[in-house]
Amino acid sequence: MPARAPFRPAVLLVSALVSVLAPRGASAQDRSQSRSMVQSRQGVVASESVLASQVGAAVLERGGNAIDAAVAMNAMMGLVAPMNDGIGGDLFAIVYEAKSGKLYGLNASGWAPKGLTVEHLRAKGRTTMPGRGIDAATVPGAVRGWERLLTRFGRQRLADVLAPSIAYAEAGFPVGEVVSVYWKDSEKVLREDAPTAKTFLPGGKLPQVGDLFRNPELAWSYRQIAAGGAAAFYTGPVAAKLLASSKSHGGTMTAADLAEYEPEWVDPISTTYRGWTVYELPPNGQGIAALEMLNIMETFPLATMGHNSVPALHHMIEAKKLAYADMQKFDGDPRFVKIPVDAMRSKGYAAERARLVNASKATCTPDAGLPVGTDNGTTYLSAVDAEGNMISLIQSNYSTVGFGAGITVADAGFVWHNRGAGFSFDPASANVLAGRKRPLHTIIPAFMEKGDTRVAFGIMGGWNQAQAHAQFVSNIADFGMNIQGALDAPRFSKETFPGCDVNFESRIPDGTLKALAAMGHEIVMRGDYSSTRMGAGQAVWRDYSTGLNAGASDPRKDGAAVSALLPLPARPARPAARPPRR
Repeated sequence: MPARAPFRPAVLLVSALVSVLAPRGASAQDRSQSRSMVQSRQGVVASESVLASQVGAAVLERGGNAIDAAVAMNAMMGLVAPMNDGIGGDLFAIVYEAKSGKLYGLNASGWAPKGLTVEHLRAKGRTTMPGRGIDAATVPGAVRGWERLLTRFGRQRLADVLAPSIAYAEAGFPVGEVVSVYWKDSEKVLREDAPTAKTFLPGGKLPQVGDLFRNPELAWSYRQIAAGGAAAFYTGPVAAKLLASSKSHGGTMTAADLAEYEPEWVDPISTTYRGWTVYELPPNGQGIAALEMLNIMETFPLATMGHNSVPALHHMIEAKKLAYADMQKFDGDPRFVKIPVDAMRSKGYAAERARLVNASKATCTPDAGLPVGTDNGTTYLSAVDAEGNMISLIQSNYSTVGFGAGITVADAGFVWHNRGAGFSFDPASANVLAGRKRPLHTIIPAFMEKGDTRVAFGIMGGWNQAQAHAQFVSNIADFGMNIQGALDAPRFSKETFPGCDVNFESRIPDGTLKALAAMGHEIVMRGDYSSTRMGAGQAVWRDYSTGLNAGASDPRKDGAAVSALLPLPARPARPAARPPRR
C-alpha cells in the first residue's frame, strides 16, 4: 500500500466537507490496537515505567494491596522520571475500597507559602506569575499524601514500599527512551542551577538512553521518610534542606508553611454518560471540565457519527472549548472562592451550552456561561488487587521540560515543582494568588463504573487531561473499545483556551483533517503517538461478577501493565543423599 502524504499546514481550506466513514471493527488478526490488555485473577498494575510496574506487582506478591503498590510505583517514578514527578510535587488519588464499596478522594495538593502574594511578587518587579524558579514553587503535598493513603487503606509501612526505590536509587537503572528526550530538552535549564546540574547531569554529562543513572541523594531522602514518616519531610531533616533551598534562592517558604500543611479527604464528583457513571475530584483540579465536556458530548449522537469522524471530532472539540471556558473562569481553591460545581455538571446546563455549538463551523473564542446553582461542598498510575481494591493516582512536578521549577533541593535528590505558575495576578480571577491558597491544578485521577465493571484511569499532560478523559470515556461508552484500545486510539488536544488551533495525531486520516480545516479548525500536526501533546495514560479494570482484572498502558510512554504472579507452591524438600554402596 502506498504511504499517504502527511498533512502539514497549520490551516488548510477545502471547498467542501469530506464525508468520513467510521472505522470498521478489526479482527484479532487485523486490528489497530497496539497490544492486548493484561488480564489476570491476581492484581494488575499500570504505570509509565516497566520497572515501576514490576515493583508494584512485586508489592502485591508480597501481600500488599493496590494502595501499597501505587505508592511504591509512585516512589519509583520519582526516581526513573525525575522531570515528571517526585516528592517535590503534588498528588491526587481516588480509592475504591472493596469491602465497603465506597469511593474516597484525596487532594494532596500543596498551598502557596504565606508570604507568596501578588504584592510580594510585584515588589520584585513581576507583572505575572513566574513559570519557573522558587517563586513558582508551592508546598509539595505528595509525601503527606502517601502517608495518608497508607494509613487509611494500606497494609504495608512507608519503609516497606520505599525499599525498592532506595535500592534502585543506589544501584542505578538504565535511562528510558522517552525520559531521555525530556532530559535532553531540559539540559539548558539543568545547567543553570549548581545543585540541579550536580544531581541530574552526573559528571557534567547528559544521561543518554541506556546509561545507568544513580541518585544516592534521593535514596537519602527516601530513607529519612522511611524511618520518620512524612514528618521527616515536613518538619525533619528533609524539611531543613527544603527551607535551605528556598532561602538560597530568595523564596518565601517558612517552617510553618511546611509543618502546617495537610491533605484533604474529599468526595469525588460525578456525572453519567451513556449508562456509565464517571467520577472526578472536585476543584481545585480540572476534573469538573471533564464532566461538563462529557455532558455536552452526550447531547450529540457520537456513536452514529463514527469514531474520529469529522462530525464527531468537531462536536467533541467544540464541547471542550465550552467546558474549558467555564473551568478557566470559575475553577480554583474552594476554600477561597465559591465554585458552582453542581450547576457546572448538571445535564440542563450542558444542554444549554450544547446549543451554542455550530454543527458546520468552529467557534474560536467561546465565552464562559452562567452556571446558576449552589455547591454542596499530573505521573499517572493505577492498580487493582485480587480483592478488588482499586486506586487511580496522579502525581506531578508540573513542567516536564525544565524539571518543575528547575531547582533541585541540594543534597536531597529531587526538584521543587512549579505548580504556583498556575496562579493569576488578576484580582477578579477565581485563581488569583494568595498565601496558603492552592492553585488551579491540571492533574486529575478518574474512575468510571457500570454494573459490575469498574475502571480506574487517568491521562496526564497539562490542560490535555480533562479532554483526554472525555475521549477515553467516549471510546469505551460510544464505540465499545476495551481499555487498551481506548488508550491507543488517536487523540486530539486543544492546549490553548482561546483560538481555533487543535493538535491532531497523524493517524487521523488526511481527508478528515482537511474537512475540519474547512470548518475553521486550525490543524496542528503531531506524530503518530504524541506523548508531549496528547499525554499518556494507564488504566486498570475489574469485573466484580467474575473477579477478573485487566490493565492497559499507553504506547505513548515507556510503561506497561503488569500482573502479579500466582504464588507458587513450596518445593518439597530434597531427600538426603544416600551413602554409596560398597
